[in-house]
Amino acid sequence: MTSRPRVGFLGVGWIGRHRMEKMVETGAIEAAAIADPSAQMAAEAQKLAPGAALFHTLEELLEQDLDGLVIASPSALHAEQSISALQRGVAVFCQKPLGRTAAEARSVVDAARAADRLLAVDLSYRFTEGMGQIRKLIAAGELGQVYAVDLVFHNAYGPDNDWFYDPALSGGGCVMDLGVHLVDLALWALNFPGVTSVSGKLMSGGQPLRRGGLQVEDYAVATIGLETGAAVQLACSWRLQAGCDAIISAAFYGTGGGAALNNVDGSFYDFKAERYRGTARETLASPPEDWGGRAAADWARRLAAGERFDPAVDRLVEVSAVLDRIYGC
Repeated sequence: MTSRPRVGFLGVGWIGRHRMEKMVETGAIEAAAIADPSAQMAAEAQKLAPGAALFHTLEELLEQDLDGLVIASPSALHAEQSISALQRGVAVFCQKPLGRTAAEARSVVDAARAADRLLAVDLSYRFTEGMGQIRKLIAAGELGQVYAVDLVFHNAYGPDNDWFYDPALSGGGCVMDLGVHLVDLALWALNFPGVTSVSGKLMSGGQPLRRGGLQVEDYAVATIGLETGAAVQLACSWRLQAGCDAIISAAFYGTGGGAALNNVDGSFYDFKAERYRGTARETLASPPEDWGGRAAADWARRLAAGERFDPAVDRLVEVSAVLDRIYGC
């Protein structure tokens, strides 16, 4: 029997632990080691893999003869930690963002290429059934020429970890946390056309965000022009008075029809996808659907299959470059 890849897990809060669970469920990998600053979090994660050894630091993990590393730490650490693992010949699955800037993201991708190791980022909304169906419609020309894309992600709560609100640790606010998903979905669904223009407006506490200050944005709007002529508009926020837990949508309008993914009844997890023809609509996908860990499970299976560097990760840098321009970098 061929041995399974040994995978370490760095950061096992809610997201890290959930992704670990989904990877373990595939049976494709061995959860060999866990590291988290919280002994309680580490012990809770160990229940998913009783044979996993517990550690405190990345350096200790990288001494454990790992084949892969899952990173779910504060954003400021993602690039440095990913590069450290890749340079040791360890494949990486990282929470978004891969880097706080396009330069950081590029440095990680370059490290993966040099090491010839599998690299992926947890852009989980790509793995919803609805977005998969919409992307297929667009690729097949079923919507005609897509000329408008509207995307929204309003979180009525906002993150509960302090580091999200520290620009040095997070790299930004709701754009870095939520806008990254929206930009990625737009470019991914349209097969990554060139970006010709980007403009954005960032706010904090109802006022324009002061550049170089100690705050991060809690509301943002942006417009992105594409070489196809399409206009992409997005809005995202934390703690918006939204009347529900969340408003999440990705709508694509073309000369031959439209299609949209929308969350249901304010849910963070339940999505419905529909196709539009004039005033008529048809359902493409509907809840319930357990999609949240599919990106993680996909990476685990690909790692077990022996996959190495995937040039498609260059696209992650393109997404980061758009975020840079929204931030005015």
